[in-house]
Amino acid sequence: MTKRRQLRRFDLKHIEGVGNLIGVDEAGRGALAGPVVAGAVLVTREFLDGRWAQTRASRVNDSKLLSPAEREELWAEFEELAAEGQIHAQYGVAEVDEIEFHNILGATKLAMRRAIERIYPPGAFERKTEPDLFSSAEEVQNFQPTVSATILVDGLALRHFPYPHHAVVGGDARSLCIAMASIVAKVTRDRLMTELDARFPGYGFAQHKGYGTEEHREAVLRLGRSTQHRELFLRKLLAGRTDPLQEDFLGDTLE
Repeated sequence: MTKRRQLRRFDLKHIEGVGNLIGVDEAGRGALAGPVVAGAVLVTREFLDGRWAQTRASRVNDSKLLSPAEREELWAEFEELAAEGQIHAQYGVAEVDEIEFHNILGATKLAMRRAIERIYPPGAFERKTEPDLFSSAEEVQNFQPTVSATILVDGLALRHFPYPHHAVVGGDARSLCIAMASIVAKVTRDRLMTELDARFPGYGFAQHKGYGTEEHREAVLRLGRSTQHRELFLRKLLAGRTDPLQEDFLGDTLE
């Protein structure tokens, strides 16, 4: 069995006893410019046992390991599957001003929440509306949704996230629905960055998608900061810090 085929096996194991799995992943967390985008994909046991999952899912992988053409091809197939009711595939976006206000971690959780809520409305989970996030780990642990779904999130557990979830480190290379969500997030964000390239010419957003390439850094020094650049990230970059995310995710675990 190839590693890619193990993605489906992972989901089959984790869907036991629940009606659905929702895989969640993000794209753009480490970029210097543009929004952060989350993808969410709901799969059922019927889908995992079905023909597409058995014959086509082996092509799914962590979006970073696929070519743009492969991602676009899979995205088109996801749209067909969604139109047929076999899966639900959605995305959520947190814009640059929200990244500035909430910090990148808070904005990532916001994008993830929005993606999930496009699959299930907030009332289905009976989550708190004010504030949007739980105030303690105990509230998360005691929370009981009214829908039968397990949420699998790529990476470390998220503190004060409005939905109970299972964190899967390296999940986009382990779980089929998380890998599918990573493709939804990546394709959606790449398209948004291409649109921004037309609005903010000269930075090369369509090529580097807002990440800190040498060309991008040189463009910022030449043209200055656009409204799509993350001010805090640029300050860290220009101060010589090689990893703008170095401090933002410290302690991001569920205690």
